Amino acid sequence: MSKPLEGITVLEVAMYGFVPSAGAVLADWGANVIKVEHAVTGDPQRGLRQIGKFKVEGDPNPNIEHANRGKRSIGIDMSVEGGREVIYELARKADVFLTSFLPSARTKFGIDVDNIRAVNPEIVYARGSALGPRGVESDRGGYDMTAFWCRGGVAATITPEGTDGMISPPGPAFGDTISGTNLAGGIAAALLKRERTGEPSIVDVSLLGSGLWSLGHTVALSAYQGEPMIAPPPGTHGAMSNPLSGLYKTADDRYLSFVMLQPGKFWADVCHHIDRPDMAGDPRFADAAQIAANTDAGVEILREAIAQRTLAEWTTEFATLKGPWAPVQDSRQVADDHQIRSNEYILPAGELELVSSPVQFDVTAPELRPGPEFAAQTEEVLLELGWDWDRIIELKTSGAVA
Repeated sequence: MSKPLEGITVLEVAMYGFVPSAGAVLADWGANVIKVEHAVTGDPQRGLRQIGKFKVEGDPNPNIEHANRGKRSIGIDMSVEGGREVIYELARKADVFLTSFLPSARTKFGIDVDNIRAVNPEIVYARGSALGPRGVESDRGGYDMTAFWCRGGVAATITPEGTDGMISPPGPAFGDTISGTNLAGGIAAALLKRERTGEPSIVDVSLLGSGLWSLGHTVALSAYQGEPMIAPPPGTHGAMSNPLSGLYKTADDRYLSFVMLQPGKFWADVCHHIDRPDMAGDPRFADAAQIAANTDAGVEILREAIAQRTLAEWTTEFATLKGPWAPVQDSRQVADDHQIRSNEYILPAGELELVSSPVQFDVTAPELRPGPEFAAQTEEVLLELGWDWDRIIELKTSGAVA
């Protein structure tokens, strides 16, 4: 089965997590992604070996694989003429130029829009930035912690009042991966536009803009009300007027989440599933209005009942529950979820298992391939350009390529 971006070549000049994760999505969709790394130091992400308590010894390194699976790597020194010559030759045959470099760096290395369009007027030029392409701070760098999580409003919104500091992101590259998927979608749209009109686009996605978009519903409510959304204190049930929308603790200290926004529709069914059929006909819960008025009582009934069994027992019992519910799972537990496995949302990629990008075509999961070793395909890519070995050896000897 063909993939939607087969035949599309992406030249990626980027580092760390955000923009490379866009390249990973495009590779999952079938694009030929050529990752350009510094000829000596490579992508700095390769040196990331410890995050919190997790320390990676040896290779493969999950810190580089997540955002770089399925690509080929070529080492180039863009500060020298020979390196720039290789970049321009690769750009001449590419459909997309994808970069995380700031405006000043793009000018310094001769890879800004005008430079690349000079050798390929039809190329889609895609940029990922921290703070967007306009404004006085457009040449400032940033990471997902600064631009997406903190400045985009997520950190303050998710942190309960009275907390010392802020709630941190759930893990590395959280905002990077979301923003990279946005960028991949923008590139796909630009390729479709080019196919239909012949016009290439400049595509921009920022960590700041993606953070705001992720919080968009909340920002709209806050603008309407004229005040920020305040996170509830830890341990709060959930909805103030609906016992069927909130968290409940099980006998084995796990949690499950109910989100039944039409409580009148589901109350009786829940009561039967928790072995409290007597509550199904209780006049306090006769309809949505009565349920809302008696939320505290409903919460106590559910807390007492759900605390009697383990999450595994409730998973079996709630298999026939009509309303939406879910187990609360951590980053290790998700790997054992049968629904996740059935949909191939986690797949092998060489020696590792990685999360597949979320879009599937024709009910088929993407085929994940491991990330490249540093500069492992330099000679292969240069040969594909039609360069002979004498020229390749000359470039390698000069340090223009790795």
